[in-house]
Amino acid sequence: MSSVAFIGFGEAAQAFAGAPTWRGVAQTFDLKVLDASSRLEIERAGERAGVAVCASVGDACSSALLIISVVTADQALHAAGAAAPFLEPGAIFCDFNSVAPDTKRHAAKVIEAIGGRYVDVAVMAPVLPARLDVPLLVAGPHAQAAVEALESCGFGHVRNLGDEVGSASAIKMIRSVMVKGIEALSAECFLAAEAAGVRAEVAASINASWPGVDWSKNADYNLDRMMVHGLRRAEEVEEVVKTLDALGTGSFMSRGTVDRHRAIGQLRISPPEGLLAKLAVLLSSGSITNHQSQDASRQ
Repeated sequence: MSSVAFIGFGEAAQAFAGAPTWRGVAQTFDLKVLDASSRLEIERAGERAGVAVCASVGDACSSALLIISVVTADQALHAAGAAAPFLEPGAIFCDFNSVAPDTKRHAAKVIEAIGGRYVDVAVMAPVLPARLDVPLLVAGPHAQAAVEALESCGFGHVRNLGDEVGSASAIKMIRSVMVKGIEALSAECFLAAEAAGVRAEVAASINASWPGVDWSKNADYNLDRMMVHGLRRAEEVEEVVKTLDALGTGSFMSRGTVDRHRAIGQLRISPPEGLLAKLAVLLSSGSITNHQSQDASRQ
């Protein structure tokens, strides 16, 4: 079995390590262990998944042959820098984080400078309920070694895109223009429809335009994810904006997507059951006012 270190032990890492078909011997370091108020949460999560929780990134990485970095987008480059001094010679550093290609290329230089093997990994679907069946794209000079290492841990859908670091993340970032954008648009649409008292009519009209799609169900799911992960999603779409700006194609819509995800996420409201309950709590919370004030600040 592979010796694996998870940097970050949030939803994704817990889903992977806790899967019945996981075959790695794993340890982890998460910044939450440094905070007395959140240490117990991580320790219990590690115990449930059979993962040893370490007190430092060095303790987690020093004996690992495979490192899986799954942190928030704003911490991705920092995680690579923190892990680099402790990597075993030839260790494979799989950067699972949703960041721009340029961010991945910067991280690759950090890891390669000390003799590690950096791999750009893009997670192409929600990790739950898929867990180890989530599709992964891998890219970089060491992509094939990463495919073999990840498959040895139980990952079932890993595809090698070739030698160029950034090609996997480019696909993920550009896909997120649509995926995260639709989430933001559905939130904006259904909040307005409910406020106007025409939600059912609007939903019926949209459903008629996309036969077979239940947009009320989609909006319920999207709002649930935005309420739980809106801040993290906003950080990811900030990386989307960087990607688009580097390409020179424009990022007007994605900048608005950042605002909408952040406006909902920063409320830190636990999502109630059902679309109507979610709309009610958001409309009463001032989330629309927050978003409008952000728009106005740009004018």
